[in-house]
Amino acid sequence: MKLRVLVRLLEIQRVLLRHGLDDYVRATHLYRPLRFVFFLSPGIWFARRQGASRAERLRLALEELGPIFVKFGQAVSTRRDLLPSDLADELARLQDRVPPFPGSEARALIEQAYGRSVTETFSQFEETPLAAASIAQVHAARLHSGEEVVVKVLRPGMRAVIERDLEVLHALAELAQRYWSEGRRLRPRELVDEYQKTILDELDLMREAANASQLKRNFAGSELLYVPEVYWDYCRTEVMVLERIHGVPISDMASLRGAGTNIRLLAENGVRIFFTQVFRHNFFHADMHPGNIFVLIDDPARPRYAAVDFGIVGSLDVRDQQYLAENFLAVFDRDYRRVAQLHLDSGWVPPGTRLDEMESAVRTVCEPILDRPLKDISFGRILLRLFEISRRFNMQIQPQLLLLQKTLLNVEGLGRDLYPDLDVWNTATPILREWMRERSGARAFMRSLRAEAPQLLAGLRELPAALQRRLRTPVMPLEAPDLQELETLRAQVHGARSRQRTLALGTLLLAGCAALALTGGAGWAAWTLLAAGAVTLLYALWR
Repeated sequence: MKLRVLVRLLEIQRVLLRHGLDDYVRATHLYRPLRFVFFLSPGIWFARRQGASRAERLRLALEELGPIFVKFGQAVSTRRDLLPSDLADELARLQDRVPPFPGSEARALIEQAYGRSVTETFSQFEETPLAAASIAQVHAARLHSGEEVVVKVLRPGMRAVIERDLEVLHALAELAQRYWSEGRRLRPRELVDEYQKTILDELDLMREAANASQLKRNFAGSELLYVPEVYWDYCRTEVMVLERIHGVPISDMASLRGAGTNIRLLAENGVRIFFTQVFRHNFFHADMHPGNIFVLIDDPARPRYAAVDFGIVGSLDVRDQQYLAENFLAVFDRDYRRVAQLHLDSGWVPPGTRLDEMESAVRTVCEPILDRPLKDISFGRILLRLFEISRRFNMQIQPQLLLLQKTLLNVEGLGRDLYPDLDVWNTATPILREWMRERSGARAFMRSLRAEAPQLLAGLRELPAALQRRLRTPVMPLEAPDLQELETLRAQVHGARSRQRTLALGTLLLAGCAALALTGGAGWAAWTLLAAGAVTLLYALWR
């Protein structure tokens, strides 16, 4: 173990003792290799128990240990499949509040990134930051062309700090995996690996700029969400420049109400934005806490959201999208058997799982929720309950779904803070049903064919040569009138005919599909080819 890791571990021990968390240390055997140092520590003998709960004391300890541990706690709080509910709830309250670093240092870092002075780059630069977070802070500036911008710059030495604390977290995970009785179930190594990917991505501001650009393109022309412009010429790995947003923070309810903002529409649009991102765009802002959301109230009757901080985004596999949409709608319709079947069809539940047991479990957890008024039903809570069912039946939890659940809970909480009577189901269900219709209808089939047209045409070009090779395959001649040899010959002839029918069927179907893709579904020739293919298939099955 490296010396700097050992020193940091001892510092962590000191903080845990200060917050009365020595029971965590003893229970997990986390410091077993350092147990003599632990028992010799004066804090173990003189520290008083605090009145707060153990989960709350752990949250306070993480806040004292610094921003990397705060962010780790935030990330771990999404793994409700692994943590007790009280601990997950408390960790979700972690606030990323850190003091800013001097503006003169920010100026020096920006000049180092650009290779020229700040005055050459900006006509105006404010050294007093607008906002500060654990990874970076933001300064207001103005380009020489006149545009107001914000400059986001990474904290000095942040990469070295993160790499050191990642080593510490890996060391702690290794100790927990080795000495803690719950280590196998909670999989601490996996948790740290997941967190490492997230935190390292946040260190690359070019990646964040690309996320912002993609989100802006997705909502181009939309009245729901405004995303600031990215100024690519001024973006580097350590520095990012975006259009400055002049909006009201979503948490400033007094200003919103004072301006006559349509609060109900604002709350409903927040839900629409989230479900549009997840199902239509398959690219969602995954850090939608109040500090990252503003409201543009140029027209208070039609308020518009504006988002910032695009370091964490999420996307889903197409099968995950289908799985989630169908689960939500089946729960809404109280079709519990359908929910159970979807869990099995997803492939995440062992194939031997009994459908009736799954159905009973789904009914047990969903009925208490669905008996409440419609406006009080939470998508996020239902998703969490589905995860609980999955854990009982040994379903493998998917990390991207947990990130989605965390974001959904944030969006719902934000919407209901704005408008307590918000009916999340009534707002989101039409979006889900329309998305399902689009995916299962004839138009979706035609779009898929058009997308696959180049591959279909390439296959058609290769079919004649493949057909000739098959037809030239010689049939072994009969050399003796032996019954066994006659049977072998008959099988060879039958195989050759089967190959010919298969090739004919494939040719007709591919030609029909290609014709449909190229004509947009019109034209009798395409449908004739498909009909001929169907007849060939029926004949082959009859034979």
